[in-house]
Amino acid sequence: MRILFLLLMLASPAMAVQPSEMLDDPALEARAREISKGLRCLVCRNENIDDSNADLAADIRILLRQRLVAGDTDEQVIQYMVDRYGEFVLLKPTYSASNMILWLTGPILLLLGGGMAYAFVRRKNPAPADGLSEAEKQKLDKLLNS
Repeated sequence: MRILFLLLMLASPAMAVQPSEMLDDPALEARAREISKGLRCLVCRNENIDDSNADLAADIRILLRQRLVAGDTDEQVIQYMVDRYGEFVLLKPTYSASNMILWLTGPILLLLGGGMAYAFVRRKNPAPADGLSEAEKQKLDKLLNS
């Protein structure tokens, strides 16, 4: 059983980029690899397209290399991918007002919920009775003990 597990671990590819996808120009291939490290596989989630074996990731790798061969800059290639697949394709999304709203909504709602829970608990347990007369304290003790 251990041997089978070891063989399966050794059989997994280190990189998913197929030799047929690689560019002949080493400089362009290095640029493609660098760009693909920042692009998310839309099927695998949180895995870059360079490491993914998904068919869609292979299509995006090929498209990326086609854009580089066509003469696009790195920024133009990334913008093309964002225009085509949305900002979700970026492993590191850009900073914008809409993204900040998404990032801050969770913590703000958590704080609001905590504040509401605190206020609810405080209303259920009134503050200790200070400033009561001795007769009122006895009456209160009688009510609480019965």
